Amino acid sequence: MGATGATGNALLHSLLTLGTPVRALTRTPHRPIPGITGAHQPPVEVQYADATDPHSLRTAFKGASQLFLTMANSPAQVELETRVIDIAAHTSIGHIVKISAPAAEPESPVAISRGHHAVEEHLRASGLTHTILRPYAFMQNLLRLAPTVAQGVILGTTGDAPCNYIDCRDIGDVVAAALTRPDIAGGTYTLTGPETVSYPELASRLTTLTGDLIRYVDLTPDELRDNLIHNAHMPTWLADHVTEIQQLAITRPETPTTTVIDILGRPPRTLDAFLHEHHAHFRR
Repeated sequence: MGATGATGNALLHSLLTLGTPVRALTRTPHRPIPGITGAHQPPVEVQYADATDPHSLRTAFKGASQLFLTMANSPAQVELETRVIDIAAHTSIGHIVKISAPAAEPESPVAISRGHHAVEEHLRASGLTHTILRPYAFMQNLLRLAPTVAQGVILGTTGDAPCNYIDCRDIGDVVAAALTRPDIAGGTYTLTGPETVSYPELASRLTTLTGDLIRYVDLTPDELRDNLIHNAHMPTWLADHVTEIQQLAITRPETPTTTVIDILGRPPRTLDAFLHEHHAHFRR
């Protein structure tokens, strides 16, 4: 699922590299899927699927043996993902790989993480073989900072707290391993890049990269939330989520894991490599 999203599209490329037959599910099958052409062998089967449409899910899952489950965070996520799991359990699907979140606990201070915990529990009770991946912040999401970086600032509420980042392409490779290697399937894995980087350090690295002075401005949680709602035009639930996960970095100091290298036999991509690859996004 989510073949046009950050992790779903990365997985699609990983599976094609391995030569694995894959069905790409999307709500917009008439639109091109990034990076996918008719020349790929094996060819990609593109099919309509929408988590709000149970019939489309039953049709899309028919004949498939495994499912990658990822959805954008939203207030409806628990309802939609549990529906997907229930429908999958009554089809040929035998194994689900789910993208979850760090701190997926019943009493998590992050509301979205509490939701992921609920879905994880539902998946465990389904009787399906399941693999749960808990990646930290996507490096790709840093591209959303470009508008404020162009103004010379990064806004946050993490202070000097170190933060984990991971490239979605590494997540895609780990998911592909979970779908194609029985030794990986069935586990729960926390995914990070090779180092933690604080927001002040990120600002320093972007300063070096762009040649422009980039400052980190530390706000209170309420100030950040208000800024995200009124200036970034985020819905309230998303502004709450961003504020909660940034505060979590303070209350639970983040450290890298070795999961990516343990599973893939190679180190994860670095933040510096990602920033250099996308340096044009951050230039004024």
